[in-house]
Amino acid sequence: MIGMSLFLLPYPLAYIPTAVLDGLFLYMAVTGLYGNQMLDRILLLFMEQAAYPPTHYIRRVPQRKIHMFTFCQALQLTTMCLVGFSPFLYMKTAFPFIILLLLPIR
Repeated sequence: MIGMSLFLLPYPLAYIPTAVLDGLFLYMAVTGLYGNQMLDRILLLFMEQAAYPPTHYIRRVPQRKIHMFTFCQALQLTTMCLVGFSPFLYMKTAFPFIILLLLPIR
């Protein structure tokens, strides 16, 4: 079934407006954020500790360690975005090496 959909790529896909596809992908991205653990931990930065949801890692790990891990993860994401979206070609070629350097941190 998926293989048959490849025949739809050249002709019928051209009739779908780009704005419709952009809206579809935006909807998929926003709905994918719910339940994302990193987003949940970022939201914890703006909550009082008494209002934290009762998830398993919040009960067992101190608040300071959760926030430090979130900060490190956000810093890694920022680094990957800066390197990946860089207009300089040599920065884009270094992207796999940046990923390898981030592995020991994780």
